Amino acid sequence: MRLITFTRLGSTTPEIGARLALPAGDRILPFADVARLDCQASFPSSMKAFLNAGAGVMSKAQQWVLKAITQYSELLIDADSIAYLPPMMDAEKFLCVGKNYRTHLEELKRTNLIKEIPQEPTSFIKLNSCLSGHNAKVIRPKGITKLDYEPELVFVIGKRALGAQKDEAMSYVAGVTILNDLTCRDLQLKEVASGSRFWTGKNIPGFGPLGPEIVTIDEIPDVYNLWMTCSVNGQERMRVNTQDQIWKISDILEHFSRFIPIEAGDMFSTGAPGGVAVGKDNADEFYLKPGDVVECSIEGITTLRTTIVEPT
Repeated sequence: MRLITFTRLGSTTPEIGARLALPAGDRILPFADVARLDCQASFPSSMKAFLNAGAGVMSKAQQWVLKAITQYSELLIDADSIAYLPPMMDAEKFLCVGKNYRTHLEELKRTNLIKEIPQEPTSFIKLNSCLSGHNAKVIRPKGITKLDYEPELVFVIGKRALGAQKDEAMSYVAGVTILNDLTCRDLQLKEVASGSRFWTGKNIPGFGPLGPEIVTIDEIPDVYNLWMTCSVNGQERMRVNTQDQIWKISDILEHFSRFIPIEAGDMFSTGAPGGVAVGKDNADEFYLKPGDVVECSIEGITTLRTTIVEPT
């Protein structure tokens, strides 16, 4: 399934549903409408509640999607009549694993953003307040000139994990999505120099485009063999395989669940691949500018689109 959080045009109420790719164009199956039709009065209304409800609710939604054309066609709405929100808006924990692609580590070393390679997974917190959805317009703040792109594979947890072992890690994963971990290098370089770990340059409002959907794990053939790509204005800037990751989701989940429970709806972003602007000799030519359209993809599976705009 392709699970989304959205609002209908003219509404400010978030809903959850599934995106269906049909020959006539994308359609959205709103779960709330199907639940009313099927007299499922207590069906979850948010993505976190949906995942917390467990396998039975996930199975019910899968059945609805399978029957969408034959039984629920009158409930389908055109994808052009919705606004995408971040598929998970209120994760208790959104942990971003850094320094996790070998190619990116080389870039960071060349630019003095790191001094040594970590011996275990490290992370920082991505705040919910910085998240934005697919097709969002993200403001580049005044005075910021070094805005960078970072497409990252995100794992969304589907059930509570405490003391998870590597060999069972995938049983905790509900699906994957994409984060464009937009980074203000102007601020990041200052924070690195001062020793700060808050990462203001990654948590500015809008600087967390997420989505467009959570692709359930049954639709991903091999999470360790996916091509992550990024293009700006139609020109490809990077293309790196997840095989280049140092820490796999099995390592990450085992490490972070040793003492702290990881809950349904929590997310792990697994790091930026090599190819970001800051790693290039002529970086200033590649930093994002107002008017740029950025597309981050899990190749052949899903694409997240963002437009950079001036402050109003």
